Amino acid sequence: MKLTWYGHSAFKIEIEGASILMDPFLSGNPSFPDHLSVDRVAEGVTHVILTHGHDDHIGDVVDILKKTGAQLTANFEICMWATRQGVDNISPMNTGGMVNAGPFKVALTAAVHSSSKQGEGEAIYLGNPHGVIVEVPGQKVLYHMGDTDIFTDMGLINEIYRPQIGIVPIGDRFTMGGKVAAMACRRFFNFDTIVPCHFGTFPIIDQTADTFVGAMGPDADKIREIAPGTGLDV
Repeated sequence: MKLTWYGHSAFKIEIEGASILMDPFLSGNPSFPDHLSVDRVAEGVTHVILTHGHDDHIGDVVDILKKTGAQLTANFEICMWATRQGVDNISPMNTGGMVNAGPFKVALTAAVHSSSKQGEGEAIYLGNPHGVIVEVPGQKVLYHMGDTDIFTDMGLINEIYRPQIGIVPIGDRFTMGGKVAAMACRRFFNFDTIVPCHFGTFPIIDQTADTFVGAMGPDADKIREIAPGTGLDV
């Protein structure tokens, strides 16, 4: 499994038989690398997964879905919104369900956040926010927490899915800050690999992962900081 970060919460997961984009906020993303383009990132994508409906996560999803024909997996409200934008390949879900997507299985978990899209005049409600579990046969289970605060049912998520790869928001203000994110990782999970995200994008959130790394203490060696546009094998 290859994991590539494009800044903020946007990731690509490449496995045999599938190329999965998660939360593809690319154009308009201050940390999206200049040498890349939306079309280049979207090339070959077969699936897109959204954690929730905020603009900094939905991003370029409609254009990507229309150009690639990739399947959208998201909560019911987001999928229905996408169909109104002309998207027809959808796999609607909700909290707790698991769907077999062929090369992988995907589940949506709870997250403590909100979910809406800014429209003209008022926000458009887009269902509950989620975390995402990706299970690939014979490989480590990945958990993208989405945007969230810490919550005690993270312990149940760990018990049910046993994720070994954690994508963790650490930027504070809109999600957990570094100290709380470290508490979540150390108290509720036994990750082999932790990739921090949702930092360094906008001036009002934390610019580095330093607080998170420091708070992880002896488990800091599990953290893999990667620059936007680069990836790692997990």
